[in-house]
Amino acid sequence: MSKRAIIAVDLQNEYWPNGNLPLEGIDAAAANAARVIVHGREAGDLVVNVRHEMPGGPVFVPGSEGAEINKVVAPGEGEPVITKNFPNSFRDTGLKGLLDEKGVEEVVVIGAMSHMCVDATVRAANDFGYKTVTIHDACATRDLEFNGATVPAAHVHAALMAAFAFAYGEVVATDDFIKR
Repeated sequence: MSKRAIIAVDLQNEYWPNGNLPLEGIDAAAANAARVIVHGREAGDLVVNVRHEMPGGPVFVPGSEGAEINKVVAPGEGEPVITKNFPNSFRDTGLKGLLDEKGVEEVVVIGAMSHMCVDATVRAANDFGYKTVTIHDACATRDLEFNGATVPAAHVHAALMAAFAFAYGEVVATDDFIKR
């Protein structure tokens, strides 16, 4: 097994058009995420699926269809699924223990939402000392509102990816990652 893990963050039905929090470009991001996952499996990488749940919340309700991982990126047989209740995939979960147990040194992050759970997970992975790679076109987000202004999803996403590339690791496209 390699010393790399693919961490698929919150690619759940809630983010698709029929869900409660549809994201811009989720279909394209999920298709790229699926390619990254297949590549990781073929390379012997650990593939870890992260699923967000909000007990008693309005979204990601445990047991609901919205909380299920989308079929496009469904976990493979025996692949771990980490359930979390916070944006950071490491917070109060067994993710770090799993990565350390498997000798992981590099994490590749894909998923949703760029501005929340992907952000928190990338920064935490970097803080824990993992080499961190974010696949920018295998992540998606949505428009945000701030101080009366709408910030388009593309701008939200670009700002986050620029911040990651500045100080939190490498940011690459799916094709470039697969060509390595």
